Amino acid sequence: MSKEVKEFFSTYSDFVKKVTSEPSLDLEALKKSMQEIEDKSSIESARLMTAALGLGSETGEFVEIVKKMFLQGKPPTEDNIFHMKRELGDIMWYWVTACSALGLDPFEVISENQKKLEARYGEQFEVQRSEVRKDGDL
Repeated sequence: MSKEVKEFFSTYSDFVKKVTSEPSLDLEALKKSMQEIEDKSSIESARLMTAALGLGSETGEFVEIVKKMFLQGKPPTEDNIFHMKRELGDIMWYWVTACSALGLDPFEVISENQKKLEARYGEQFEVQRSEVRKDGDL
């Protein structure tokens, strides 16, 4: 690697550290942040962290199978569909863990999602409604 490239990455690494939050860099600061959240709310910090990390990784595993099928010629065999089924089960497990960590009823979460989508789309999906949303419709 050239001297210039090494210097660039060193400079960039320093910049990245400067713009990274303290709880992202220091375990004690992370523990304090998690404890503050628990003290100020009914959120179970460790369970929420587990859910967030699990959702990201399991979703990535599901996406990897889909990517390989659509972009790399992986066949849509029963084995691959079964693999996706298992990954969806893992996603569900972490989703329920997130609901529990936040003290949310999973049925209410689903109902709220349905209400949000009905308000956005009515009875039929339209591209315009997916791209141009009303204020507050995230």
